[in-house]
Amino acid sequence: MLRLPLYDKGTGFTYEERRRFGIEGMLPAQHNDIETQAERQYLSICFNPDPVGRHIDLSQLLNRNEVLFYKILSMHLEELMPVIYTPTVGEASRFFSRVYRRARGVFITPKHAGHIEEVLRKSAPYSGVRLMVVTDNEAILGIGDQGVGGMAISIGKLALYCVGAGIHPAQTLPISLDVGTDNQTLLDDPLYLGWRHNRLRGAEYLAIVDEFVTAARAVFPDVVIQWEDFRKDNALMILDRYRNSLPSFNDDIQGTGAVAAACVHAACRISGNPFRDSRIVIYGAGAAGLGIARQLRGQLADTGLSGNELTSAVIAMDSRGMITSDRERLDDFKKELAWPAEMAAQLGLTQSDRASLGKVVSAYKATVLIGTSGQGGSFTEEIVKAMAANTEQPVILPMSNPTAISEGDPRHILEWSNGNALVATGSPFDPVETSDGPRRIGQANNVFVFPGIGLGAIVSGATEITTKMIAASSRALAKTLSEDEIQSQCLMPEVSRLWEICGHVALAVAQQAIDDGVASYADDDPLEAKIAAYRWLPEYPEIIITDS
Repeated sequence: MLRLPLYDKGTGFTYEERRRFGIEGMLPAQHNDIETQAERQYLSICFNPDPVGRHIDLSQLLNRNEVLFYKILSMHLEELMPVIYTPTVGEASRFFSRVYRRARGVFITPKHAGHIEEVLRKSAPYSGVRLMVVTDNEAILGIGDQGVGGMAISIGKLALYCVGAGIHPAQTLPISLDVGTDNQTLLDDPLYLGWRHNRLRGAEYLAIVDEFVTAARAVFPDVVIQWEDFRKDNALMILDRYRNSLPSFNDDIQGTGAVAAACVHAACRISGNPFRDSRIVIYGAGAAGLGIARQLRGQLADTGLSGNELTSAVIAMDSRGMITSDRERLDDFKKELAWPAEMAAQLGLTQSDRASLGKVVSAYKATVLIGTSGQGGSFTEEIVKAMAANTEQPVILPMSNPTAISEGDPRHILEWSNGNALVATGSPFDPVETSDGPRRIGQANNVFVFPGIGLGAIVSGATEITTKMIAASSRALAKTLSEDEIQSQCLMPEVSRLWEICGHVALAVAQQAIDDGVASYADDDPLEAKIAAYRWLPEYPEIIITDS
């Protein structure tokens, strides 16, 4: 009882339970309720001023007493979410092998080829898993290939599913597809814990993923999978390969797209500008940029835009500049982002002009600028002022994280736009002092959608996660903004409201699954009641030993 983290209560075991389970004398005399325990542990965590140190302390608690971990997280979510999730989790993944304490989740390597199903059956601690976060560790946040350290991301994401959506920890399972690493620093590190080979590519790589998916469905037939931090080409291939046969989604592509679209909807509520009139530049054409473009174009199409009108609503730029159809050696996935060359010419942009973000923003008269480039500080004073010249309240979203690679600092963006810009960021930033008082900077964080997507898919019994279900999560998120948040010109809600927001998102996603005909939900109970009944709160259960 004291060694199983989901059952351990520590000093929360009552005197009767200590006698019942034969653990008398193994704990200090006092019995504490969970609130008292949470206060003690929280103060202990606060003794450590280093965010990575706090992450280690919280991981230790998770591996010792899961219910208490989630209790503390729920009580101090706004403060601790940046520790267990972005930006600190990026550093935790870098140092994973150096600070390793205890295995959590399942590590699939090429050595398991041919018997992955057996590995899952033997290594997964619970049989009723409904949700997995699966990563191959190659594209961790903005820091790239971290080998086996990517497991920290899967663990952190699932923690937010539990505390935000209320999915029981026993129904979650983090997975690392450890197919090697091309990070030479890790390969040369004698303390590195992963499969010490260069990454599998091509048919060998795909065979591992195929076998894993087949095994996961065999062992856990009702599982929903979130794909996480795959390199963009693999991310797109995997998303398209399994989306119709497995309820799964890619958070970096679809979750990011949903959150960005929600920010634009919120900005339209504040400014009064119609969503369909948005002129959008996406700076960064990786998986996140593609996901945002897909989501925005899909939702703009729902307003009646089509043809060239729809194509011209979104410009995508990469390291070479504006993506146009006349570019040589254009990657397949970028072809759907490309503007027709003749439309670019109509803007008066020469080939050299198309490489300049500032010139594209000015010529296009952009009203929305979204950063997914990983290029810190790329939203310069010149570019922000160009945006402010195009529209009274420009929407500027530097979404790259962690903080060091954010395209812009909200303080500067507001200063350069005379306080008129509507800003949300991928990483957390402190409030900015303005002439009207402090302005909270909303965090355009996927945590506002992915837990609700997972919960909605589980409760509805969705057989796939459709494009419309992702769009439903986006619109639901935008609607959760309170009037006070709209009046304060904040594009994202408070993290402290995560539980409420996840409920709204889950309801919208589940209802859309029913409308799309992919739900197996057949109960007479209203969806709201079914969702509420499913959700778990971190309170100690009563544990009884039966004769059987």
